[in-house]
Amino acid sequence: MITYDRFWKTLADSPETYYTLTRKHGISNGTMTKLKHNQSLTTNTLDKLCQILKCKIEDICEYVVFYD
Repeated sequence: MITYDRFWKTLADSPETYYTLTRKHGISNGTMTKLKHNQSLTTNTLDKLCQILKCKIEDICEYVVFYD
């Protein structure tokens, strides 16, 4: 499962905010909801977030393995 917990920490440590992502950079509220609920995002969206936040993809998401 891919989680976006790292995104929220990266966002908190950056000069950007939820507001600037949605208003200034055009990230939709739907995308922000997907991040909040660990839902699928396109690689284009991940690329855009990395550019905006000036970070690596591993600063936004992480693959977590769950064992039965």
